[in-house]
Amino acid sequence: MKGFLKEFKDFISTGSMIELAVAVILGLAVKSVIDAFMSGVANPLIGAIVGKPNLDNFLTFTVRKGTTNQSTISFGVVLTQMISLIVVGFVLFLFVKAYHKIRSPMQAAPPGPSEIDLLTEIRDELRAPR
Repeated sequence: MKGFLKEFKDFISTGSMIELAVAVILGLAVKSVIDAFMSGVANPLIGAIVGKPNLDNFLTFTVRKGTTNQSTISFGVVLTQMISLIVVGFVLFLFVKAYHKIRSPMQAAPPGPSEIDLLTEIRDELRAPR
């Protein structure tokens, strides 16, 4: 049991566990921003185009069997979530692209000729007949 607790303590105190916790918290923060974008910008644009604030009731069918059994099939809910998924994917793509741009080492200029090569070239130029 003591070895198990030590192993668990080592697992928790590793950097990867802390990084995972930070990533989850940042992911939740990004989700709230994207949700705000969807409700404040994307859904009103969809409402302006389609006439409804979102696509949840778009392509909705009610299937009735008898007087008490009914089922509702709503393709609009799926469309709304697909748009949300595309927006989330695009935002994550931009974050990852910016992260790679920041993290990638600066591209060093290709090395020029060495000092000996330059001196040899100067010597050859001075010796050449004019």
